[in-house]
Amino acid sequence: MSGCSHRFRPRGLCRGAALTLVFGCVLATGAATGSLPQDPDPVPELPARTVASRHAPVDRQEIEDAAARAAADGKSVKEAAGEVVSRSGDRWGAVYDEREYEEFEQSLDGSYLGVGLSARRTEGGGVAVSRVQPGGPADRAGIREGDLLRTLDGRRVDRKPVPEVVALLRGDGTGAGEGTRVVLGLVRDGKPSTRTLERARLTPDAVTVRRLGTGPSSALLVKVAAFTKGAGAEVREAVRAAPRDAGILLDLRANSGGLVTEAVTAASAFLDGGLVATYDVRGEEQALYADPGGDTERPVVVLVDGGTMSAAELLTGALQDRGRAVTVGSRTFGKGSVQMPSELPGGSVAELTVGHYRTPAGRSVEGTGITPDLVADERAQQRAETVLSGLGGGS
Repeated sequence: MSGCSHRFRPRGLCRGAALTLVFGCVLATGAATGSLPQDPDPVPELPARTVASRHAPVDRQEIEDAAARAAADGKSVKEAAGEVVSRSGDRWGAVYDEREYEEFEQSLDGSYLGVGLSARRTEGGGVAVSRVQPGGPADRAGIREGDLLRTLDGRRVDRKPVPEVVALLRGDGTGAGEGTRVVLGLVRDGKPSTRTLERARLTPDAVTVRRLGTGPSSALLVKVAAFTKGAGAEVREAVRAAPRDAGILLDLRANSGGLVTEAVTAASAFLDGGLVATYDVRGEEQALYADPGGDTERPVVVLVDGGTMSAAELLTGALQDRGRAVTVGSRTFGKGSVQMPSELPGGSVAELTVGHYRTPAGRSVEGTGITPDLVADERAQQRAETVLSGLGGGS
């Protein structure tokens, strides 16, 4: 996945667009830099980015000066800027070339380049397919959930970190585009096979809704995979359309972020106005508020894990602090820093840490994450459904 960022778009970016708060994600590259829990499960496909791994913020003027010198000398602006970010130790600092930044922007619109599968680490230490996007290249090639992934273009990948395998599937750093091919070596029921897939631009469902029971007031499971454009409104509509007495199980596991405005809209489905989060940018504090008129009566349980990040943590913290939901699962990732992008010569973009956000109770998420009310590593969804039923949310 693309690297996490709570971003402001300055006037020079995105054709003069107004300032927009954004969270991205780091699942694809974080494990290699030590910034992720070991092999989050599952890891979906989305664009990757470079993440530095130390602690101090980078000086914005220094990176712009380095980029200008590189451009004047005919050298790589991205490499020069990346070296400054790496030396500075800005943990979430990142540098994109023009193509990578466009890919990242498209991912926030809900599309990505890939083959349409998510991966997870097996109990035996291998890599297995955890989800196949309907209609995508993997689905059309007959790949199924549970298939073991052994090789990629002839190279063994079954012992590599899962985020690294996903990055290889996308072709990160190789210039791979739509229609480029990747050959997968798979094992199903002990039988090896080979599939050749063509990468395509895909638009997965950010929000899926299903009933947890058969009764007229059975609870709803609302799974939010990422806060891409429109996801918040989909959550709000799902809550409005739910039977009056039905509880909501909001599944934010493996949700690595997205647009913070969408997370605030989702929070507005369960809150009648009020504070969602505060954030600072270079010492100036701002606040994010829910819209009035949300459903404040029906029971809500939020399901989280170590892959719950950024905008998903913002939503979780708001509902937890304001007593609107019971949270179940394992401690969330802990990404609560604010980045601002700067345009560099030649179309490259540097994203630099400039501040942090906090939950309504003033808690910082950065580096600590959110501890759920009920910690449940195993059978977490079953525990969450039991809690929801106990709250009167149906079954």
